[in-house]
Amino acid sequence: MRLVQVMVPPGKRDAVLRTLDDEGIDYVVADETSHREYTASVTFPLPQAAVEPVLERLHEAGLDREAYTVVLNAETVISRRFDDLVDRYEEGDENGDRIAREELAARARSLAPNWRTFVVMTVVSSVVATAGLLLDSAAVVVGSMVIAPLIGPAMATSTGSVVDDRELLLRGVKQQVAGGVLAVLAAAAFAVVLRATHVVPLEAADVFAINEVRERLVPDVLSLVIALGAGVAGALSLSTGVSTALVGVMIAAALVPPTAVVGIGLAWGSPRTVTGALVLVLVNFLSINFAALAVLWATGYRPKGWLRHEEARVATLKRIAALGAVLLVLSTLLAGITYSTYRTATFEEETRVVVDDVLGEHASLERVSLSVTYEETFPFTRPEQVTVVVGHPPGVDPPTLAGRFAGQIDAVTDTPFRTDRPVAVEVRYVVVERSTAAEGTDATARLSDDPPRAAAERASPGANRATAWR
Repeated sequence: MRLVQVMVPPGKRDAVLRTLDDEGIDYVVADETSHREYTASVTFPLPQAAVEPVLERLHEAGLDREAYTVVLNAETVISRRFDDLVDRYEEGDENGDRIAREELAARARSLAPNWRTFVVMTVVSSVVATAGLLLDSAAVVVGSMVIAPLIGPAMATSTGSVVDDRELLLRGVKQQVAGGVLAVLAAAAFAVVLRATHVVPLEAADVFAINEVRERLVPDVLSLVIALGAGVAGALSLSTGVSTALVGVMIAAALVPPTAVVGIGLAWGSPRTVTGALVLVLVNFLSINFAALAVLWATGYRPKGWLRHEEARVATLKRIAALGAVLLVLSTLLAGITYSTYRTATFEEETRVVVDDVLGEHASLERVSLSVTYEETFPFTRPEQVTVVVGHPPGVDPPTLAGRFAGQIDAVTDTPFRTDRPVAVEVRYVVVERSTAAEGTDATARLSDDPPRAAAERASPGANRATAWR
């Protein structure tokens, strides 16, 4: 519910009050005694959804669009006529449940903080996110999302576009660009300090193997869905007047961790590794703006006055089309990455089946573990080496298997992984000794190296022989 107060200029009092009477609105009129250009102050309660259409009718009745107007939240209104307004506006289809255009712009301005606060909070959230990623702590990463001031600039950009508020639009765009660059630089600077002081004495490969970091290195189509959902939720929470705090966390979830990963990649001198994270940042920024802009326009928000309406419509639709075109290109890239991920999982499963089939022919052998090393060629990955650890009982001389594994793996590998460099296969042998409780000991399985003979062999398809190391 809202409590609206408008100042009535000379000669417009009767027209304003007649409009309120026609709408069935309770009001209170007070004479204006400040000797300004107004003659009366009118206060009346309205349902949230009725604010914009009622103000529009008052403007049509002669109230200046720039007249002094205040809209406040009201806790309770006891009035039979007010209940009729609720039935008409909130339970009907006249205006949905969206807030007034003026209130939307005011909320968007309040969400976009001043520059000093924005810079400090962005740096702090980026540093906290970097620490959380390197600690592999999801709780700390979530904490960085809570304090990130990123929902305001995104909503300011979309709102400024649909209501043709150029100042609000430019403020939102500038803060989004500055926020993204600042977050990456802050994360990189903090990570450089951690690396130089050996607080995090890890090599690049170890850093990018951390779960929280690795999750942001290879984006897929699901990342696009998350960002679009965040933009839709942000626009709906803003336009319906509900709390935007939790939605702000969701938007930050799509933006803060990936920017921190980009900073970490720069600090560890591996920008190629974090190319995927950079793509993820761009996709998320564009998706949030695209979804929010489309939702606000579809909801029915337009600028004041018919003269600005057509200009704003053309400009907004052009922005939506431009964002959509860029997202389409990036979505194609994400789709390719998603397919590559699917092929990777399929390759590992096919390899596991091949290894188990070969080992099934030897009752004394068993697969202890299987791992695949990939060559990172963003946006796709290619299997480079398969490492199989084979267990055998003490005193059993296992057969040479690397060449056979390599040939069969190459035979089942689909064309996306076929290149001039076949996948190498390395087989490591370990002794597996088992005993049972019936023999007077605890039931155990023990793995140990087998030093007296060849402990490993490597082969690739087409190789004349397997090479063994002692």
